[in-house]
Amino acid sequence: MPRVDVDVETTVPPERVTAALLDFSKRRPEIWPGITPSLYEVYEVGGTSAEIKEGTKMPGGAFWAREHYDWSEPGVITWTVRESNFCAPGSYVSSAISPRGDGGSRIHITWNRTPTTMAGRMAAFMIRRSKGKPIAGSFTKAMKKLEQQQLA
Repeated sequence: MPRVDVDVETTVPPERVTAALLDFSKRRPEIWPGITPSLYEVYEVGGTSAEIKEGTKMPGGAFWAREHYDWSEPGVITWTVRESNFCAPGSYVSSAISPRGDGGSRIHITWNRTPTTMAGRMAAFMIRRSKGKPIAGSFTKAMKKLEQQQLA
């Protein structure tokens, strides 16, 4: 599987980062800029897991995946592909959230997806070639929104 590790720093406390990652309400696409509302669907949410469909529309098509979210390990949230139109089942993304000394958070993201289509291979190539910049960028945008909410 193509694997990329990136770190994102934010002034948002770990509990708020975790809450944003686990917000499976209708607001989720507002928090996370990479989620297209029409490709977002919630199947089931439990105490430490959820089944969700998420995706994004881009020029040339849409990418979506039905994901199993697991947050049974404290400080770690992992979403694993069950079915997708661009990557293999078992592919995953994981976020390890740890506190910083100033009350903010460090988020270590592991992006580990095996593409199954030409579009998926092109996206994976771009993500690996850029050392995860699109992944870090998506997280950074979401964290900026949460930081602005803290200031309001």
